[in-house]
Amino acid sequence: MGNIDYEVRDEVAHVRLNRPDKHNGLTLDMIDDLAKAADRAAKDRSLRAVILSGEGRSFCSGLDFASAGKERGRIMRNLVPKRSSAANNFQAAGWAWRSVPVPVIAVIAGHCYGGGLQIALGADFRFSAPDADFSILEAKWGLIPDMSLSASIAQLTSIDIAKRLTMTGEMFDAPQALEWGLVSSVDADPMAAAADLVDTVKQRSPDAVAASKALFENTWYSGSRMSFPVEQALQVRLLRGKNSAIARKAGIAKETPHFLPRQF
Repeated sequence: MGNIDYEVRDEVAHVRLNRPDKHNGLTLDMIDDLAKAADRAAKDRSLRAVILSGEGRSFCSGLDFASAGKERGRIMRNLVPKRSSAANNFQAAGWAWRSVPVPVIAVIAGHCYGGGLQIALGADFRFSAPDADFSILEAKWGLIPDMSLSASIAQLTSIDIAKRLTMTGEMFDAPQALEWGLVSSVDADPMAAAADLVDTVKQRSPDAVAASKALFENTWYSGSRMSFPVEQALQVRLLRGKNSAIARKAGIAKETPHFLPRQF
């Protein structure tokens, strides 16, 4: 996948941006490959989690305009929504992770700017190093963020913070990102923190985990009239599944459950 590495270890897909000499600045190929990586992960029923990270000193410094600017025609084509989704290629690089039925964790170090921040916000969780820095950097280029941030940031912080950061492009540090709800935690070793969460999730039914994610992805913006039917349908599907029975039996017997591959 060019500058995107995809490796599965112990039922976890490790997806790494691998252009460290450019702080993992995004090329158009990398943007396409991120969406492909999300699709690959979504189809792998053996996975229990995905960890997104950047090789080298930074998570991602955003779009590499020097590289992408040479392909203006391709940029315009990438702005066209796909027939199967409301998202275009740029938006899919961030938002496609919401369709992966396992927890997706972004591990952030160094710079997390522009498109890099939007990719991180598309994950379910963001574990940041204390010295990471952030920016919705599109303002510097006279643009707005267009890689799904309008949907993801609305779930995490207030509208005035979203407007302020988008209008100014100002830099902010990890503690401030935590205060604004843009990262889940700040840890001296964010990769270890991510691994701890994965270990906990692995103790739960893979179908229940997938249903939990589907529940909130399909109801977060909805009122009770829309949310309750989704909740009901997901629960019925779980109750009919083998992994739910395994979890109940192990819980009653106070034993460690041994789950089947995800059916959900």
